[in-house]
Amino acid sequence: MRSKRVKKEKVLVIVGPTAVGKTALSIELAKKYQGEIISGDSLQVYRGLDIGTAKATLEERQGIPHHLLDVCDLGDTYSVSDFQVAGRQKIQEITTRGKLPIVVGGTGLYIQALLFDFELGGKEETASNETLRKELAEYGDRYGHLQLWERLNEQDSAAAAVIHPNNVKRVMRAIEVFELTGQSIMQQKQVDFKDLTQALYDVKLIALTTERDRLYQRINQRVDLMVECGVLEEAKKVYEFGKCQAEQGIGYKEFYPYFEGEQPLEAASELVKQQSRRYAKRQLTWFRNRMTASWWDLVQDPSSQKSLEEEVEEWL
Repeated sequence: MRSKRVKKEKVLVIVGPTAVGKTALSIELAKKYQGEIISGDSLQVYRGLDIGTAKATLEERQGIPHHLLDVCDLGDTYSVSDFQVAGRQKIQEITTRGKLPIVVGGTGLYIQALLFDFELGGKEETASNETLRKELAEYGDRYGHLQLWERLNEQDSAAAAVIHPNNVKRVMRAIEVFELTGQSIMQQKQVDFKDLTQALYDVKLIALTTERDRLYQRINQRVDLMVECGVLEEAKKVYEFGKCQAEQGIGYKEFYPYFEGEQPLEAASELVKQQSRRYAKRQLTWFRNRMTASWWDLVQDPSSQKSLEEEVEEWL
């Protein structure tokens, strides 16, 4: 007797750079297809960080259930592994209710870890090298944690795919292992992230984009609106709390020089815009190079959403 093939759960995923319209689209599709939304953002997990993380307000959610928002306090750490476990649990719960899980976010690490089957382990027995570790620490201090992560990504993209840039110790350890052994720290199956048939789920991956100048203009406008809506209060809360994972998010630490009287507000706001634009560029590069998606520009051509919906319906 032929064994029955297990049917994969359907998961709709919406990715793209900041300020491109992911939230609005996800809510429209959730209303149309009885969906529930799972946040795939590494900072929206924090309670009280609403404006700087562009978290959808209760009014904007229009009654659509949202998951993995406000699950951490400011001092908590939240890893890609935490998201992997929680996200998969939510997919199962939503599917069991007969609803469509819709994962929305711009954190590529989280999306890959959620959708594909690989371990988040490492070769911890590998010997360490104090000289190299000191050099890496100095490199991180000088150029920042994102540049340190980029160095890992150039050497060992498999490790970079599952180690968050904010996890500096883990990033340093992965670089150390690679440079000492020539091998990845990751003990994982060989996964082709561009092949969605290898995913744990029946995935429809929608990616949003728009012309770069238009995107940058939207980012600048969003930052101005955030300042008007009180992001400084959130940033001050993070500043006064002290060292924490949340402070690495764009839109918070850039205001520290302003709080310390070293910079005018306009300069701090401009830095937020600049860092946000750079982040958006990295997000676009990530999703274009690492995953296979159906790309749409709803900013320039809002009417194309009808075709997007027809594509989703065909998949469903």
